Amino acid sequence: MSSEQVATGGVAQKANRGRSLPVRWLAIIGVVIALNIIAFAFFPPFPKGGQPGEACAYPACFINGTLEFPAPHVVYDFDPATAPSPGALITFHPSISSTILTMWIVMALVIVGAIVTTRGRKDVPGRLQNVAEFAYESLQNFATSLGGPAALPYVPLFAAFFIFILFSNWSGLVPPIGKLEELRAPTSDVNTTIGLALVSFFTFHIQGFRKLGFSGYLGKFFPLYEFRQGIGAGVIALFVGLVELMLEFVKPLTLSMRLFGNIYGGEVALGVITALTISFVPVLLFGLEVMLNAVQALIFSVLTLMFTLGAIESHHPAEGELGHEAADALEGHGAYQEQPAPAH
Repeated sequence: MSSEQVATGGVAQKANRGRSLPVRWLAIIGVVIALNIIAFAFFPPFPKGGQPGEACAYPACFINGTLEFPAPHVVYDFDPATAPSPGALITFHPSISSTILTMWIVMALVIVGAIVTTRGRKDVPGRLQNVAEFAYESLQNFATSLGGPAALPYVPLFAAFFIFILFSNWSGLVPPIGKLEELRAPTSDVNTTIGLALVSFFTFHIQGFRKLGFSGYLGKFFPLYEFRQGIGAGVIALFVGLVELMLEFVKPLTLSMRLFGNIYGGEVALGVITALTISFVPVLLFGLEVMLNAVQALIFSVLTLMFTLGAIESHHPAEGELGHEAADALEGHGAYQEQPAPAH
């Protein structure tokens, strides 16, 4: 067979694959729509708190029967005598909620997946090891492209936040999660997102104290050394430092509410559209939610990384010995080389 025939055959195969791809997507969309119709016919909506088969008025009952409001369902209550009010959004009560139960399932799946894909690592990796290494190296390259070599020690933290939040977000799109009261996407509960934000908050502040020292890190917010430049310079620097200190306590609030609002809002929109229509719209919205959930996981992990790098950055030469430690870290990764002295 000539080289021209081989090239022509390769082009034809690529063209056939290109034509078959839209057909496959249309087939998948057709299957989803058919399943929606079957589910509507055999399992029609019923009023919230009612019984299956009970009459449900369109459209209000369809929407209310589909939605789960912000407060998560309690699967097991350790202290039912002091249970919080049903509408409470943020709770401090010893119980296992639907979001905690689902979070444990997601954690177990992620841990088992990590063990399976990395067990018995070889110099010539198999398919699963290739997938794991590609995913981690992609996250590492992305993190270092944002923060440079200083971000290398925090890549595991960045990757852990991203992977856990990503699968927690996506879990709400997989039945029966969201269809049963006992299962619900963890990040659609503000209690979970506040917990993640507090972990992030304490992590980057601890790293700041560890890198700069106690006095060096507090000096970023209370720059008393600026009074050496004069009263005016000292007062202005102290005011700016106090503003930065207040902004530090806003960070966990913005991290938690951004993630919660986007994930819960997406579930509400998807639930309402699915309840009111049986068409391409829920399928397209589902695809949009897959992408947006990945973006929200990336935003949370990137902000955590950037906040950590900002916490370890020195504002003044007297604040710790960050410069020496950064040089040592770069040297350890092979990115730092001693420059020769200029010839006289």
